[in-house]
Amino acid sequence: MGISIASLLVLIIILLIFLLPLILGSVFLGWQQKIRVKHKESMVEGSCFIGYSWTYFFFGFFVPIFRGEILIGALHLIFSIVTFGVFQLVMPFLYNKQYSIRLLTNSWELNDSEENNTLARVKIGISI
Repeated sequence: MGISIASLLVLIIILLIFLLPLILGSVFLGWQQKIRVKHKESMVEGSCFIGYSWTYFFFGFFVPIFRGEILIGALHLIFSIVTFGVFQLVMPFLYNKQYSIRLLTNSWELNDSEENNTLARVKIGISI
């Protein structure tokens, strides 16, 4: 008694549907990439991210909380509940860009190799 071909096809289709946002995000936005940043006043170093947020895809509203944005995480939880989870499917496409813009407009500057800085400027859409 093996697995029928129909059962196998159903399983493959379910997996593809579940992973479709991850596949599309990786194809169109690229893999998540870490870019080093530095605070202008305190000289503390940190990271911002560009590309599709696979961490947000898997961990949802916990990502902003873990990155220190508790209010943003709470808002994302509320939006996820109100939209019955649809918000969780859309945010991985947007979150890294939004997070990086918030950092760079709050006294942080890109502090990576010139190649990575240029890539970040293009992906984020800034001209610093």
